[in-house]
Amino acid sequence: MSAPSRRPEIRRRRTRAEKVQKLRKRLVAASASADKDRLTAKLHRLEFNSPGNPLVQKA
Repeated sequence: MSAPSRRPEIRRRRTRAEKVQKLRKRLVAASASADKDRLTAKLHRLEFNSPGNPLVQKA
């Protein structure tokens, strides 16, 4: 694979990683139960792209 064909893939991965990191920070900072549930649901939807790698640790 040449570099130009990998650029979109790398950009997608980097953007997704940043989004997951942002959601995790918001989840830790969330105080209301409704906010935690909403953010957890968003992270679970993102998990479908990474099977076998949970994005939210089970408590």
